[in-house]
Amino acid sequence: MYEDTREQGVAFLGINTRDATQSNALAFEGTYPSFWDRAGKLLLKFRGTISPSAIPSTLVIDRQGRIAASVMKALSERELRSMVDPVLKEG
Repeated sequence: MYEDTREQGVAFLGINTRDATQSNALAFEGTYPSFWDRAGKLLLKFRGTISPSAIPSTLVIDRQGRIAASVMKALSERELRSMVDPVLKEG
């Protein structure tokens, strides 16, 4: 999905908080940028938005920087598209 939507302005970012070492976190990385955040400093910036224990979590941020959708579970591509498509249609 990252490859299919990036030319439309969709960006993906991962925050890895569970791997004990950076080498384990890097082995997990896919095609989109990901940060290793073992100390949880990045995760703290989402306080009140997502729970640190709700991993995986997905936030869809609109063009104005607002949270358009959030889910606290693993998603299929179909589920993720249903969250992203309305934001893309906003133009």
